[in-house]
Amino acid sequence: MDTSRRLLLGEIVGVFGVQGALKLRSYTDPIDSILRYRPWHVVLRGIEHRLDRPKGRTHGKGLLLQLPEVSTRDAAEVWVGAQIFVDRDVLPALPPGEYYWSDLEGLDVSTVDGQALGRISHLFSTGANDVVVVVGERERLIPFVQPDVIREVDLAGRRMIVDWDPEF
Repeated sequence: MDTSRRLLLGEIVGVFGVQGALKLRSYTDPIDSILRYRPWHVVLRGIEHRLDRPKGRTHGKGLLLQLPEVSTRDAAEVWVGAQIFVDRDVLPALPPGEYYWSDLEGLDVSTVDGQALGRISHLFSTGANDVVVVVGERERLIPFVQPDVIREVDLAGRRMIVDWDPEF
C-alpha cells in the first residue's frame, strides 16, 4: 500500500458571516476529526497551499474554518471550492476488518464463484450502511456488510470477494 499518497478529507463549501469564516464539509467521522490531522494541503484551482495549524470549530451540525490572512467575506469567497488533503501516513492505523474508503477504491471485485464484477469506483454512506459502487460492464451498488455480503478484502492483492448475485 502506498502510504505517501494524499487523501481528500474535506472541502470548503461556503462563507459564513462577514469576518472571513468558511463553511467546511468534512468527510471524516466524526466530522471534527479533520481538525486533528496536520498538515493540510489545501488545493484551490490547481495551486496547493500548505496549512500547518488549521483553525476550525464546530458550528451547529457543521464546521467553520478560519484561514490565516482571510478576514473579510470577500477574501473568504475566493476559497470556496478548495479541497483539503492530508498525507496518508498521518491517519491512524485501523483495526482488522476496518478500512479507509480510499484504500478500497480501485480494488477488483468478484463473486464467491469467481465471476468478475468490475472495479470499485467509490463508496457512499446511506446512514444504514456504506455502499460500494462497482463499475464493470455495468454499475452495481453493493452494500458494505461484513461478512454477509463482503466476504474478503485483500488490500495487498487489490481485490474484494463478495457474495452477490451478478444479475442484480
